[in-house]
Amino acid sequence: SGGHYRPPHCFARYKSAILVAYRDQEKYLRHLLYYIHPFLQRQQLSYTIYLIQQVGTGSFNRAKLLNVGVREAMKDEEWDCLVLHDIDLVPENDYNLYICDEYYPKHMASAMDKFQYTLPYKSFFGGVSALTPEHYMKMNGFPNTYWGDGGENDDIATRIHLAGMKIVRTSPHLGRYRVMDYNQETQIQEPWRRPPSRHNTRKTWKADGMNTLQFKLLSRTKHPLYTKVTVD
Repeated sequence: SGGHYRPPHCFARYKSAILVAYRDQEKYLRHLLYYIHPFLQRQQLSYTIYLIQQVGTGSFNRAKLLNVGVREAMKDEEWDCLVLHDIDLVPENDYNLYICDEYYPKHMASAMDKFQYTLPYKSFFGGVSALTPEHYMKMNGFPNTYWGDGGENDDIATRIHLAGMKIVRTSPHLGRYRVMDYNQETQIQEPWRRPPSRHNTRKTWKADGMNTLQFKLLSRTKHPLYTKVTVD
């Protein structure tokens, strides 16, 4: 219920919140839930899956939705780890543990099939990442000002360095992910290019993030396999 699970026969050593930004991607959601619950249960984690849904027809703002997810998830539990998860990715290796690195933000999707299981560029931080609540607050969360796709992952990678941290990566043989692609036309966009940055992160990171987050919480409902947080 509500996408919450704890192992029945042992004490879970880690508590992880799985945060997924969402808008009208029912097929992807079904696919992800089908794979991710057994995967996380085999790792004997205590976890909850949160779906943060944006209403309306305006541009999608993934980064801000994840900020909202962190704010709402932290009301429920003292989470050890915040796992920020794209809805169209499923992990291939059970030993890719959904827990945080003690010292630094961890990039988990280090080998995606759509990039031939290599990093598209050195500072890439997209797909799936894991940060402790302390990491997240230290870098002031994600920017709230990225409307539409692209760019925010590079902003986040820059924030991590500006906050005095570095990115650690899951090794490529563990951090393998398959991309579910229901829109065949998107495959024409090869070769994949790094999106241009539209923000001066060095100047804005302290003034744009968790400390300036504003949103309207419309509802918070428990579904059989996830908790849905709907916001404007």
